[in-house]
Amino acid sequence: MIDIGANLTNVRFKGLIPDIIDKSLSAGVSKIIVTGTDIESSKQALLLTQQYDNLYATAGIHPHDASSLNAQSIDELSALLLAPKVVAVGETGLDFNRNFSTQKEQLTAFEQQVELASNSQKPLFLHERDAFKEQYQILKKARKNLYGAVVHCFTGDQEALEKYLELDFYIGITGWICDERRGLDLQKMVHLIPNDRLLIETDAPYLTPRTLPGKAKKSKNVPANLPHIAEAIGKLRQQSTKEIAALSEENSLKLFKLN
Repeated sequence: MIDIGANLTNVRFKGLIPDIIDKSLSAGVSKIIVTGTDIESSKQALLLTQQYDNLYATAGIHPHDASSLNAQSIDELSALLLAPKVVAVGETGLDFNRNFSTQKEQLTAFEQQVELASNSQKPLFLHERDAFKEQYQILKKARKNLYGAVVHCFTGDQEALEKYLELDFYIGITGWICDERRGLDLQKMVHLIPNDRLLIETDAPYLTPRTLPGKAKKSKNVPANLPHIAEAIGKLRQQSTKEIAALSEENSLKLFKLN
C-alpha cells in the first residue's frame, strides 16, 4: 500500500519520524510520498528520502505560499526536481477559498509550476479549492505537454471529477471520505472513479478519519491510518480493502515512476 501524500515535514511530526515509519510498515504501508509545500519543506522532504529508502518526495509551492515565488525559487524547484526521489511537482494549484496569496499571485505561481512539470516530465500534485474553472482551463491548455497529474485530496463536485478524468488525471482520496459532515458528496461519487485512476492518501497530519475508534480519531493523522481509508473506499465501491490497496499501489507506481 502506498500513501501518495503525507506532510511528514510538519512540525507536529518533529522527532517522531522513525516511529511513524515503523508503524506505517507494520500497517502495510510500504511507501510514502512526502509532500513539499514551499521551498524549505520541499528541501526537508528530499532530505527525508535520503534517510529512508521507502520515502519519496514532491517539490512545489502551495497556493497559500504563492506570494513567495520568485526567480530564485523557480531555480531551486528546478534543481530539486533533478533528484530521482523527487517524483512530482507540487503541491501546487489554486485556492480561491482562503486567498492567503492573491489570486493573481496564485495564477502566476501555478502556471510556472505547470511549465516545470512539462519540462521535467514529472506529474503534478494538485491542490484546488473553489477555483476549478480557472485551474481546469490552465491544465486543459497544457495537457498535451504534461506527463500526468493527481488531483490531491479531491473534494469537488461531480462535474469537476468528470472533467479531471477527461484529462486522464488521477484522483487522490483521503480520510475526507470518512467524514459524515463534509464527505457525503464524495461518498456518493467515489464509485465513478475508474480503477486505473484511483489513488489513496492520508494527507497526514490533517484529515484524521472520523470513523477511527476512540482516541485515534481525535489524534493527528498518520500514514498507518491508510488501510482504514482504503477499507472505507472499498465499502463504498463494493471492493475489498485488498483490491483497493492493490489498484492504488499499481497506479502510484505508474504515475510517480517509483522503484
